[in-house]
Amino acid sequence: MDDEDLQLIPRTRTEELLAWAEAEGLPPVPEEAVRAVLTLLELGGAPLHDGWPELGSAVVEQLLHERLHLYVQPWAEPEAYGAAVRLLIDRQRAARRLNAKRWERLHAEAEWQGELLGTLLRRPQLLTWPRLYTLLLQADGVETGDIDAVRDWLDAFRALEPEERVAAYAALVDAGTLDAMEDADGGLGWGPAHLLAIGMATDGARRLLEYGLMRRSYRNLAGLTALGEPMPHELSGGFEEFEQVAEDGALWLCGDWTLPGLPELLLWEYPDLAPEPGTAELQAYADAARDEPGGV
Repeated sequence: MDDEDLQLIPRTRTEELLAWAEAEGLPPVPEEAVRAVLTLLELGGAPLHDGWPELGSAVVEQLLHERLHLYVQPWAEPEAYGAAVRLLIDRQRAARRLNAKRWERLHAEAEWQGELLGTLLRRPQLLTWPRLYTLLLQADGVETGDIDAVRDWLDAFRALEPEERVAAYAALVDAGTLDAMEDADGGLGWGPAHLLAIGMATDGARRLLEYGLMRRSYRNLAGLTALGEPMPHELSGGFEEFEQVAEDGALWLCGDWTLPGLPELLLWEYPDLAPEPGTAELQAYADAARDEPGGV
């Protein structure tokens, strides 16, 4: 077993896939898109053959329609993610893992799902906090490579009144970055229910990554045990320690796909700007909604 297999975060074969594509004369695909696709496929439980994800219709749909919009705020064009999937399909065909008919069908599905991803990324209903704040920081021209500049911007945003923050969210729609969204009362759609949904999606997306990271480590641990090898450092402590390592790994990945360091800041230093509601908060919202005129 390769030592890199024991690392919590997958060491993808991005460079190998891109080198193969270049040798085959295929159109270039941004590295960030290829790396995100390979990582999410492995953590999502896609079947592997010789270390490469095996793609089928269900796997392609899960990745492009259900997973990517939870995590990525692309610096490249959104179409790059569909192109990365098609590149992997091409390699699978070259390795004789797909016949011509299945290759053609999967290619078409990946192209269509890749185009749909662009619309999913524009929907305010599907945002997470790291994605939303990445858009806000970009819109204000903040030097996102400077974590102190990001922290200064968050401090200034914290000083705004709640309605001013909502106006900043809605400005992304006015700028054409996000699609318009109205609530049931004809408002801008950035009310308490929507903000609760963003927090819930953020928490769920991160926990999904944590589960994938832990499952990967335990799978590799089973292989180690079969070989009679010692337990890796990441798994040598108590379960709570391992949970923390998995959480840190998930936060790192979320930052790698949006803005490095931002998810950690939002979770630990600015939770008031990016609340992730628990049971009590959800119950309080439900009680308040029920008590309003016309509530149920």
